[in-house]
Amino acid sequence: MRSTTFTVRVDAAAKKRLERLAKSTGRSRSFLAAEAINEYLDVNEWQVAGIKRAIASLDRGEAVPHEQVKDWVASWGSGSERPHP
Repeated sequence: MRSTTFTVRVDAAAKKRLERLAKSTGRSRSFLAAEAINEYLDVNEWQVAGIKRAIASLDRGEAVPHEQVKDWVASWGSGSERPHP
């Protein structure tokens, strides 16, 4: 994979932490920063995609009314637990 360079500003404490981690793991600061950015992107892209899917389902009218969910949750652990809405 081809890489490119860009600059990011962090506070002095974060830079020192990155330097310590790089030294203790035998990795470069650049490698660790790239790994951290990729992890962040994975999590946040997944979350944003899920939110967009949920909004689209609401726009299609696929919502479950709050009262139905509330009644279902209230029945948890009872002898007559309701099926999920």
